[in-house]
Amino acid sequence: MHDTSLADNAPRQTSMTQRMRLSISGFRRMLMFIGRRINNMSYLPKWLILATMIGLVAGFGAVLFYETLHLATHFFLGVLAGYHVPTPAGEGNKAGSASYSRPWAIPLVMTLGGLLSGWLVFTFAPEAEGHGTDAAINAVHHQPRSIRIRAVVVKIIASALTIGSGGSGGREGPTAQISAGFGSLLARVFDLSLEDGKIAVAVGIGSGIGAIFSAPLGGAVLAADIVYRDDFEFSALLPGIFASIISYSVFGSFFSFRSLFHIAGGYTFHQPIQLAYFAILGILAGAVGLLYAGTFYSTVGFFHKIKISNKIKPAIGALATGLIALALPETLGTGYGWIQKGLGSQLDKTSIIIIILLPFVRIIATSLSIGSGGSGGVFGPGMVIGAFLGLAVWRILLPIAPGVGHTPAPFIVVGMMAVFGSISRAPLAVMIMVAEMIGVNNLLSPAMIAVAIATFIVFRADKSIYKSQLHNRNSQIVNNLINKGDIASLEKIEQAMRDPVLVLTKDESIKSAYEMLQEKNLPGAPVVDERGTFLGTVDTMDILSFAGDMEKSAVVQLLDATAPSCQMTASLQEGFEGIYQAGGRFLTVTDGNRLVVGIITVGGLLRAYRASLAGSITKLSKLMPHSQVVEYEIADTSPLVGRKVNQIRFPMGIIIFSLKRNNELILISNETVFTRGDRVNILCRPENMEEIKKLAEGTSSPVMGSNV
Repeated sequence: MHDTSLADNAPRQTSMTQRMRLSISGFRRMLMFIGRRINNMSYLPKWLILATMIGLVAGFGAVLFYETLHLATHFFLGVLAGYHVPTPAGEGNKAGSASYSRPWAIPLVMTLGGLLSGWLVFTFAPEAEGHGTDAAINAVHHQPRSIRIRAVVVKIIASALTIGSGGSGGREGPTAQISAGFGSLLARVFDLSLEDGKIAVAVGIGSGIGAIFSAPLGGAVLAADIVYRDDFEFSALLPGIFASIISYSVFGSFFSFRSLFHIAGGYTFHQPIQLAYFAILGILAGAVGLLYAGTFYSTVGFFHKIKISNKIKPAIGALATGLIALALPETLGTGYGWIQKGLGSQLDKTSIIIIILLPFVRIIATSLSIGSGGSGGVFGPGMVIGAFLGLAVWRILLPIAPGVGHTPAPFIVVGMMAVFGSISRAPLAVMIMVAEMIGVNNLLSPAMIAVAIATFIVFRADKSIYKSQLHNRNSQIVNNLINKGDIASLEKIEQAMRDPVLVLTKDESIKSAYEMLQEKNLPGAPVVDERGTFLGTVDTMDILSFAGDMEKSAVVQLLDATAPSCQMTASLQEGFEGIYQAGGRFLTVTDGNRLVVGIITVGGLLRAYRASLAGSITKLSKLMPHSQVVEYEIADTSPLVGRKVNQIRFPMGIIIFSLKRNNELILISNETVFTRGDRVNILCRPENMEEIKKLAEGTSSPVMGSNV
């Protein structure tokens, strides 16, 4: 009887599985239909729809993270440590605790938060480590479809744990990753082109940050300004405006539309001598910005070298930050309440020594909290550092310089703009954003001198707090050449495509499909509807595991509706990524109407890649005039052996465009490790040839550092 029961249950379970497959298939077809309609729209209606969706998610995501962080802060610092942080005017303007009631609890609570955050991140989504905005910028330039929803969820919780327990971090990183992650999801489910996918992720960054800071115009400009160091992504500006105003409206509907900070009585510029003081502040802001980025990434490098579990490292950084906070509570949490205290002249009687120390201590605290592997943003701390710097400059100048003014507010605001506007390489966006956060626009004009000087200093040093930024839109091409897929990013998938050997219709019987697959010796085939629209794929292994009647069942019951595909306009690089997602078997190529036009395989991609290498020298030479191609074999004694590409700082102006190992072509990426005997083809200027030859032969030592 027991065996009979199992036998009776088997068809029932099979039927449930088939119904689930059909439901998923139907949902997938609906998304494909919507995606096809959106992709066929003109620019304005297409981005009105996509930006609206991104803006809604950005707004609700900001609400979700704000509340999560509020609860975490109340529990860790309020309940466990007995300490309440001050808040800015837009969030109640609470004074916070005058002193610690349980000072011994501060480092313990922060260590607990770091421990929980580290365990969560490095157990479930290691890419959620550090500051999320840089990861989102990286996705814009490299893989706009790659942001996992899991990473977004982990980022929200881990950042709330890090910052809520007192870690020095900004809340913009998680909100940016929420909306950028949704932009990435739209790129996947609607099969957006590579360019549209990049815009969707960039718009997500700007609208998320604009919402959490109640600065919609700044968020819109940030979407276009933050992805490059020295350029502007104009195509992201209009969608960014749509998305930012919607995200701001959603967030404001929950928490009011007030500015984050407030200056009593406003501000009127009437002392031209202050321009000279703002110029001095600009010089210091550029230097402090460079110190911020240098300290942060030095701390990141230090913690990466420590030979202990990554899950424990954030707790170490949190403990060190907690010990600092015992002396200076201004280092706890986001620090926005302390900016408000400074704007309201409530820190005027604080020791000038402490005021001068605050920007530097905040740099150390942020580096320890986030650089150790904790989760949070670096945008917010950058503005806090700038605010403290502006306050310090005002305190120093007040007794010795005429016309400084009796309130530190303008110096604090200009310091915020100059420090982070320069080191983020997004001065215009940050200026607008800070002006919106303060609710005072007439500081923009006098602030420009400080921001311009600070930006020039950072520009000359060629640094940024966001390492994933590219220099400009032209460098996107060069970036594609020196990262994964290099030449493949410039060539179209058509070169690797061949006509499909077999295309199955959804009503084909499973038995008939299996026989055709066996006859043609195929691992699977694309499936289409009566109009020829691509629905998904069917796999031979799934057919073999099918427990129903193969003759009476249609192939649609075994359809994998989530199978990736690519359009004819895709690049070879997208083909490599797609076939990886497809398990290395085959990838279906479709046209703009989702009709199947071809199939690509790994072999076809590699043949097309080799062919593109052979014809790419001219293209590369146009990018780098007066350059030559050289080939060197890496000797046993070469210092390059055993090192990754991104660990060597090669001379400026070279491109490694191919590498052969045992007569096999290796795709170059930043993670590629050189081995002895590798034959490397390099495009370089004549003056660099001798230096590169010495590196390959082992007669000179490489300079360590990033080459990107």
